[in-house]
Amino acid sequence: MKIDSAARAVSTPPPAPSEAGASNKSAGAATRAAAVPEPAGRSPKSYDGMFLGANGQVFNPATTSLEDVPSIRPENGQPKGTTIFVNGINSKPSGTAGQMQQYANTTGNQVVGIYNATEGTLKDLLQSVGDKFDLGKNPAVDSLATLVHDQLRAGHPVQIAGYSQGGAIVERALADVKNRLMLEDGMSKPDAERLMGNLTVETFAGAGSNFVDGPKYTHYMNRADIVPNLFGVGQPLSHPGRGADVRTFNTWNPFKAHGWDKYMSHWQPPNQNNGLGGGGGGGGAW
Repeated sequence: MKIDSAARAVSTPPPAPSEAGASNKSAGAATRAAAVPEPAGRSPKSYDGMFLGANGQVFNPATTSLEDVPSIRPENGQPKGTTIFVNGINSKPSGTAGQMQQYANTTGNQVVGIYNATEGTLKDLLQSVGDKFDLGKNPAVDSLATLVHDQLRAGHPVQIAGYSQGGAIVERALADVKNRLMLEDGMSKPDAERLMGNLTVETFAGAGSNFVDGPKYTHYMNRADIVPNLFGVGQPLSHPGRGADVRTFNTWNPFKAHGWDKYMSHWQPPNQNNGLGGGGGGGGAW
């Protein structure tokens, strides 16, 4: 069941290009038109599944590529990599952008969001139940799955972060990616898992409990937080993913246990073990 915000991420810069390559890249960037954001002031639902970037601007993934989205960058230095962030329930674009900024400042990564629109607490909770059981349509799941699949097939490592409901969205999207790699691309299960080793995944207070093997997982769980304990990797029959690092802490106050600030205060560099004996890079940047 999805209860709150979620995050997803792409990280770790690729090797520095040669001077010629950098020059060509700069020339290409100069001729590329700037991304055009969606009009502001619409209902959150109209932005469902779209990219969320700097200044809370929203961009349609059907017409805007990931590298053209202006990212939210750390305020305390140059970004070390990129993270794709997915929020959870009851979060408008402006509030989600604030969480993304805090993640950027804490981790040193620049951040682009995939916005999971709110329609109010009740509808958001019902959608979360659907995500847990892979029922119904969630545009954020579809956008994340398509983005990750295409990035992996292009040879790009990706880092994802999901907060609360976002953990369930990540769980569902990665299952879709693995199925596509096997059914559409003809990969064997071991080959699909090996390719998915290029994913670095973090969940914070996540409502996802059954993660496919392959990615490198880090799950943060406050023992006083009912969301990950009842619906996430804290439940007895959960599968956090082979090689996953489940990092627990306890704030003792259940009324503030789910707060984003609490989780960010416990962040450490992500796990780089996927239980496959190595494989997979750390993430990408543009």
